[in-house]
Amino acid sequence: MVDLTKWATTREIQAQPQIWASWGQDFAARLSDLSEWVANSGATEVWFCGAGTSAYIGDLLCRALDATSVLPMRSVPSTDLVSAPHVFKRNGVIPLVVSFGRSGNSTESIGTLDLLDAIFPEAPRLNITCNKDSALATRQPASKASQRVIVLPDECHDSGFAMTSSFTTMILTAMAVFGQETPEEFAANMNEISHAAEIVLAQADQLAGKLTIPQRAVFVGSGPLAFVARESALKVMELAAGKIPSIWDSSLGFRHGPKSFVDDQTKVFVFLSNNLHSCRYDEDLTEEVKAQFGEHTVTTLGNSAKADVHIPCKLEDGWMSVLHVLIAQWLGVAWSDQLGFNVDNPFEGQGTLTRVVSGVKLYALEEA
Repeated sequence: MVDLTKWATTREIQAQPQIWASWGQDFAARLSDLSEWVANSGATEVWFCGAGTSAYIGDLLCRALDATSVLPMRSVPSTDLVSAPHVFKRNGVIPLVVSFGRSGNSTESIGTLDLLDAIFPEAPRLNITCNKDSALATRQPASKASQRVIVLPDECHDSGFAMTSSFTTMILTAMAVFGQETPEEFAANMNEISHAAEIVLAQADQLAGKLTIPQRAVFVGSGPLAFVARESALKVMELAAGKIPSIWDSSLGFRHGPKSFVDDQTKVFVFLSNNLHSCRYDEDLTEEVKAQFGEHTVTTLGNSAKADVHIPCKLEDGWMSVLHVLIAQWLGVAWSDQLGFNVDNPFEGQGTLTRVVSGVKLYALEEA
């Protein structure tokens, strides 16, 4: 059996259950104050901002929380906001801008703060980052705009190239701030997820031992799980330095063209929803792909007796999302190692991608 713990990325994946349980207790004490601040912020919308994996958090949260939120929610990737700010500025809209960032220092994170000062000076801001010394953690608004900062535990500031505990813990933190759970319910959810994660990681290791490296990978799901499928596809593809092309879609959307990606050397991972209505569509797609490409093509994951990988958790899909992505994180590490890459830096020597995106030039708004 290959020892994957030589990689920092592996150890950071394994640390997540303990991080979540501990953070569930620590952060619960701050929730009432933060919820009151959000309610009194004067915002008319919530914007979730971030780049890459941090942007996917916003997509997932909108699916998970918008139906029960008092304020409308939008996913506004910082990469979109910085490049086309005129698209988002509308009369009468005061956004509560929630910025996610592992490093908190990416060019787009800085660009977002600059734009808020320039065109949304009154917008309240909530910065969620893993780096206590970053711009997101330390920079104050140029205006008198209200701002709060949440700095996650140091363990979430992944040293590896791939975002793992940073991604999952930012999701769970935002679920707590903008969800309907009480502080006590949040802490209980975090404990339940933590216990389930230990079981899921053990199954992920077994699954990695059984599966051969696929030529292609697909991740699909419904509702919030569609967007953790997006992160899962990215995790496999970037850890394999692009050698395993990977795509994502919703379970119903996958039939509308993207299924052309599948052949008998493709591995399709279907995330089964805990919503019974949605799960019917997940299961139908599973049977269809098996019939067309072979039983070996599909692996299902979820809290279902039918699932190939059982996830023992009954919470709603927003909370469950972090358990599904554990499988992709682990498989990404295992396959990267088998392909001979430096798992902690798959692009070592290439210089084409870096842990913190660099080389992006910011343009002042007047120049545009």
